[in-house]
Amino acid sequence: MRLKITALFVVALAGLACSATGAKNAITASGTIEAVEVNVAAKVSGQVMELAVDEGTRVKPGDKLAAIDHATLDIQLRQAEAGIRLAEAQLALLVKGARAEDIRQAEAALKQAEASLTVAKDDARRMRELARTGSVTPKTRDDAEARLTVATAQHSAAVEALNKIRRLARPEEIQAAKARLAQAQAAADLLAKTIADCTITAPSGGIVTHKAVEAGELVTAGATVVTLVELDSVYVMIYVTEKELGRVRLGDTAEVKIDAFPDKAFAGKITYISPEAEFTPKNVQTKEDRVKLVFGVKVEIENREGLLKPGLPADAVIRVGPEAN
Repeated sequence: MRLKITALFVVALAGLACSATGAKNAITASGTIEAVEVNVAAKVSGQVMELAVDEGTRVKPGDKLAAIDHATLDIQLRQAEAGIRLAEAQLALLVKGARAEDIRQAEAALKQAEASLTVAKDDARRMRELARTGSVTPKTRDDAEARLTVATAQHSAAVEALNKIRRLARPEEIQAAKARLAQAQAAADLLAKTIADCTITAPSGGIVTHKAVEAGELVTAGATVVTLVELDSVYVMIYVTEKELGRVRLGDTAEVKIDAFPDKAFAGKITYISPEAEFTPKNVQTKEDRVKLVFGVKVEIENREGLLKPGLPADAVIRVGPEAN
């Protein structure tokens, strides 16, 4: 009888020791399954012409979600492209210079001015010689000098006109034309980008959980069109005390269980530990624990099968110490 009592006592002590060891190597906490939500918004305002997905549709990055009417933008783009062609023609005209006909006409005018100048010089020289001998009156000599002055001015004007035609544009005018061309191209690029933004695509993979608009509705820039949830990887945010925090490390393994699958344990890993303490959220702890300062710990879980849904309550067991790996 004494041997039986002693054996039972030893077994009980062993069970208590194992229970204490298990408690030291594990931290248990509760939380709620959460997932990353992406609110996909419109970049431009307009009428929704097409909604390519429904709630529950699984999409990949780049898949088309919706399309906004851009008929007015198409007209503006054609107008901007015409502005580009106009700016290119003006720049080409300045770079190429005047037409050959205009240059030949200016050269002919210069030759005429040169001939008139030669005649005026000869007349003025003869009149000066005749005036010295008294053969002509001073007025005749003065008239010849005046004609020489006019012919000289006309010759100078013809020279300047020819040089201007040969150099139709100044360097500053060519630079201004290039700037106008660049401005027209930028305006067209902006319209093309706006038209591209009228097609709303998925920024990441996930499942459409909510449609905020329907086809035919008007949306503004920044308004949410659909909501995507990435369910391939979910997480549970739990909270540990200051004493437990010292035993938790990034990369530690964890087991997560939910009531829907009581016999199945989902493997998780700690990916984030809050650097600051906070008061325990009221929705996860008892009234007595709400006044405690705790640290948030994020346990990430792979959810390739899609069994874990956001909003489900979950229990997490973090393996620490020798059992962490």
